[in-house]
Amino acid sequence: MAGKPKNVPLQRIRNIGIIAHIDAGKTTTTERILFFTGRTYKIGEVHEGAATMDWMEQEQERGITIVSAATTCFWEPHFEVHLEKAPYRFNIIDTPGHVDFTAEVERSLRVLDGGITVLDASEGVQSQSETVWRQADKYNVPRICFINKMDKLGADFFATVQDIREKFGVTPAIMVLPMGAENNFDGVIQLLERKALFWEDKSEATEPDVKEIPEEYKARVEELRAQLVEQIAETDDALLEKYFAGEELELNELKAALRKAVINYQLVPVYAGSSLKNTGVQPVLDAVVEYLPSPVDIDHITGTNPKTKEEETRKLIPEEKFCALAFKIQTDPHVGRITYTRVYSGTLESGTYIYNSSTDTKERVGRLLLMHANEREEIAKAQAGEIVAIVGLKNTKTGDTLCDDTNPIVLEGITFADPVISLAIEPRTKSDQEKMGMALAKLSEEDPTFAIKSNPETGQTIIGGMGELHLEILVDRMKREFKVDANVGTPQVAYRETITQVAEAEGKYIKQSGGRGQYGHVWLRIEPKDRGTGYEFVNAITGGVVPKEFIKPTDKGVQESLERGFLAGYPMSDVKVTLYDGSYHDVDSSEIAFKMAGSLAMRSATAKAGMMLLEPIMKVEVSTPEEYMGDVIGDLGSRRAQIQGTTTRGSVVIITALAPLAEMQGYVTQLRSMTKGRASSVMLPSHYDFVPNNITEKIVAEHKSHQNS
Repeated sequence: MAGKPKNVPLQRIRNIGIIAHIDAGKTTTTERILFFTGRTYKIGEVHEGAATMDWMEQEQERGITIVSAATTCFWEPHFEVHLEKAPYRFNIIDTPGHVDFTAEVERSLRVLDGGITVLDASEGVQSQSETVWRQADKYNVPRICFINKMDKLGADFFATVQDIREKFGVTPAIMVLPMGAENNFDGVIQLLERKALFWEDKSEATEPDVKEIPEEYKARVEELRAQLVEQIAETDDALLEKYFAGEELELNELKAALRKAVINYQLVPVYAGSSLKNTGVQPVLDAVVEYLPSPVDIDHITGTNPKTKEEETRKLIPEEKFCALAFKIQTDPHVGRITYTRVYSGTLESGTYIYNSSTDTKERVGRLLLMHANEREEIAKAQAGEIVAIVGLKNTKTGDTLCDDTNPIVLEGITFADPVISLAIEPRTKSDQEKMGMALAKLSEEDPTFAIKSNPETGQTIIGGMGELHLEILVDRMKREFKVDANVGTPQVAYRETITQVAEAEGKYIKQSGGRGQYGHVWLRIEPKDRGTGYEFVNAITGGVVPKEFIKPTDKGVQESLERGFLAGYPMSDVKVTLYDGSYHDVDSSEIAFKMAGSLAMRSATAKAGMMLLEPIMKVEVSTPEEYMGDVIGDLGSRRAQIQGTTTRGSVVIITALAPLAEMQGYVTQLRSMTKGRASSVMLPSHYDFVPNNITEKIVAEHKSHQNS
């Protein structure tokens, strides 16, 4: 299959992503897919640091995926399928499972048509799988599940299926029955086809032996098959009639109805196997062909016309006007800045100009590349349904829409979470200072959850991210890729400030000093808003008491003061500010005077509004052997955690809790020593909540002494 890709019709394209919890075997599964589709000749192993898709040094050292890599490969169905038997083009995006890299997952899901969710047979549905599943729900991505690691100790297929039903809230359609588990896992039985697939346990043996179903499984297969047929029939009226009439339903009509049901999110097919042992992967690849949508099934995409603000649609075909979404920016050492793009409609040719409707600018397409992890192949044009990398775009960011300037459209962008943790960073030498500015700018272009700001009081640069690992890897990349030597402070929690009461105040900025004076005067009302709703500015001026041209500067003054905070120097959020009165002077009023007045009014108003600190609360999930359960819960209690619940899976207890990030630093090390290295934990941002008074007082006191020193 190597060599130049053949032009495959749209209905034979699948844009898929592999999404999962950290360590569920996602990258290993991708490696197997690349091997079976003839994209790689040797199987790369994650634990040997040689996985094709994990090509960054940091990924190979840590054995985790950080950057979602895009690749193209071809698959000809292995078994009998109800669609045409020909090469299908898979554009695969391997996404990271670690919560710190949630932006990578979010942006990949935005451009996928279907997903394979990989689950660990012994762990079931873990918290991060739930988070990723919800992200996929947000973008309506049809999925199939692959229960991996069936050969692992504690593997339990049916308990994991039950988890899918309860935690994901979907109807799983069991497609295969695993034969045995743990060391006795031999293969799977395809229920619809009634075929048993055995894999020999050798690293070379990748092809399954297709045999008759062993006697001991026959009754169970018939029972599960009847259940599956009923599930499929219930999604299709015509089939349901035949089913109730007692007619035999043909294999192809069952598969065609299941395809429809998967695309409409009614059923989620479930497969099983062990990627590491090359077992059970081919049926999943056939399932991608049979049940996940092609661009044709999705039919059209909706966006807004930037000029008329009306809703518009684009058919996902090459004959339509061009539109695409930039979902990832990467700095490549050989080529420079690469923009990963999903082409939704029309065609895109290298050397042409395209219009960025999100920023209202024109961009030139230098070259078009088809990416295979870190290898690349140059192509002359790309059309609807493809995922390609563009070289040469200068002002395009993640989430921007690219289109034809005669028919502009803006597609729904991509939303990202705010950083929860930050640290101070300063260059060691003068030459590092220049390099650091450039490195930070490039890294923040690539990663929308990476925030940079400078602290005016200390002159330090503060970087923010989604977790300690996230920041550690960004600092590491700065050293390696951009050769920046920097001193790094300890991670700090990203607190926020907010108000609890309504308050009103006046802001007056008047300066008379020979010549022209300054005059700005406003009345503001501030009100608390719901958690996580951010900032809102309302202009309630009537009768022109504050002229139009001074409204925006007032808002700007308010926003700048919110950024600095009033209690302990943290940004303020969840506040509504209404400008309802004021006055002006014909000669002396200026934009700067109203900006100052807005800032002064905020200072007075917040003093009366019951200021409080907010802190990020994390959802913590700990898997621990039963004997350490008491110690783990006790330790979490001492960290101000609220235990949400515990569930038992075999001899392991899974504890879920909500805990303030401030108390969770160094938790992993503490947990390891407490459980002799046998427990593991996952932490993901949940929400912001009030900081207890005694702790607030301490933080405010520290801030004041810091200011005075």
